[in-house]
Amino acid sequence: MKVQLIDDHTLFRLGLKNLLERSGIDVIAAASTGQEGLDIVEEAQPDVILLDMRMPDMDGLEVLKRLRKAGVTVPISMLTTSNEERDLVESLRNGAQGYLLKDMDPDELVAALHSIVKGETIIAPQLAGTLARVLQGNSGEIETKTPLSDLTPRETEIIEHLAIGQSNKVIARELGITDGTVKLHVKAILRKLGVSSRVEAAVIAVEQGLGRKRIPMT
Repeated sequence: MKVQLIDDHTLFRLGLKNLLERSGIDVIAAASTGQEGLDIVEEAQPDVILLDMRMPDMDGLEVLKRLRKAGVTVPISMLTTSNEERDLVESLRNGAQGYLLKDMDPDELVAALHSIVKGETIIAPQLAGTLARVLQGNSGEIETKTPLSDLTPRETEIIEHLAIGQSNKVIARELGITDGTVKLHVKAILRKLGVSSRVEAAVIAVEQGLGRKRIPMT
């Protein structure tokens, strides 16, 4: 089995590569960004792609959508720390054949990969109840899409700060991240909203009710 990894965390990526190779799985490519993963997939020709959900340049859902739009038909599984229902549902809707959690037992992960390559759809056991609620139509997360529906939780947090006019530097300080990381998130937000400026993004955020609770009383 040939696996391509797409994950921005170097230590996790290297550790996973070693784990899989000890199990007889060939990790033929390991990308540190979503764009790098897109660029090398055609040359790599993997049997399965393991894709992280939370990445700064392009989140896993966006990478998944682009791979499918480009005609990539190999099985793709999310491998993430996120157990959020929305992430699970959107991944499956956009063509993922697996949704696995990073704290899975190594043997379970390897077994899941073999099943996914055989054509099965595999969901982490911890999320079985979540999937059941979705299939039964009792999900509280399946709701009307808004302009902000495609944003990750971190992007939603950042656009709330944009809505009250904060600069990248101030946002970085309040969230405990770097200016560069904020800049990457803002770029992703603008792309997803289809706008060219942070002002336009802020207007959309305000229209959706974000930022109001942070505005000081006068």
